[in-house]
Amino acid sequence: MGTARSRAAQAQLSRLLKGCRLDPLTDQQARAAGVGCGASRTADIVDATVVVTAAARGDTIVTSDPDDLARLADALTLTVNLHRV
Repeated sequence: MGTARSRAAQAQLSRLLKGCRLDPLTDQQARAAGVGCGASRTADIVDATVVVTAAARGDTIVTSDPDDLARLADALTLTVNLHRV
């Protein structure tokens, strides 16, 4: 999810987040995300963090780019549910 720059986009993001459960990132999850970046040869720490936290919670990741997320999950030997949009 990118940064909202306009008031309208910020309002939409705020409405979306009301329906989400937001958890703090633990040190263990942050380190696992870093390992995932190294193992999959990507620098996208946000994608790696999404994979690590979704796997821990059993969440489905809704994405337009499931290939990168699947590569990260494979590198970490994690199982994640991906839904392409």
